[in-house]
Amino acid sequence: MSRARARATAIGFSAILMWALLALFTVGSAPVPPFQLNAMCFALGGAMGLWWTARNGGLGQLARVRWTVYAFGTAGLFGYHALYFSALRLAPAAEAGLIAYLWPLLIVLFSGLLPGERLGPGHVLGALVAFAGAALIVARGATGAADAAALQGYALALACALTWSGYSVLSRRLGAVPTASVTVFCLAAAALSVPAHLATETTAWPETALGWAAVAGLGLGPVGLAFYTWDVGVKRGDIQLLGTASYAAPLLSTLILVAAGAADPGLHLAAATVLITAGAVLAARAGRRVRPG
Repeated sequence: MSRARARATAIGFSAILMWALLALFTVGSAPVPPFQLNAMCFALGGAMGLWWTARNGGLGQLARVRWTVYAFGTAGLFGYHALYFSALRLAPAAEAGLIAYLWPLLIVLFSGLLPGERLGPGHVLGALVAFAGAALIVARGATGAADAAALQGYALALACALTWSGYSVLSRRLGAVPTASVTVFCLAAAALSVPAHLATETTAWPETALGWAAVAGLGLGPVGLAFYTWDVGVKRGDIQLLGTASYAAPLLSTLILVAAGAADPGLHLAAATVLITAGAVLAARAGRRVRPG
């Protein structure tokens, strides 16, 4: 691997590490409601993008991107994070986060339905293993009245996974899009979140310095810089290596929550984490073996 490619791959790895902090920072940002949190975080991410774009090719390159690309990218980022933040406000963070992290598996499955691709037995096995992990979470949540209230959060987490996987697969049809376009995605997502917040939520600000730090961490990291570094990684680095490494994100996210005391290290959580991560890995390996007949 050349030095330039290795550097780009390392930059892409940083996105995976930042996304592993998404659940922890979301928990720490309470009691900020989801759409307000969306607006705050994407405003920070967009501002960072303006600075980055101005230093790398100038803001004029934003005018050369088609409006359909901007509309699609904005919908993907806005929808995924609104659902994610809502899910973690309603359900236990570790469990909801694991269900949301079904998206790498769903990307593999949905990609197998594209022209020139096909699904194999390994895809099906991986899906069954991962969904067994998600079923374990939901079944435990349905065992008591208090936990049953979290089922709505689990449903939103699944919708979150479907949104991001569908967005990722469909984005292949857009062709090459410059990294700078992420700036507009973020700013437009922030703008959409403001009326959604005013119409449906009561404004609530972080109550402590740690709460403000969590919001800043989200906007500067998992909901900001991560999109730019991931784009650099997949376009200029080793995309296969990055794709394989991304399946460690649910495991890392859960370990971080447990280490921070934001999740209980119970047996069911450990089992669900292993099943969901293993299922995604199995499906990914099958995807590399299966070729059109």
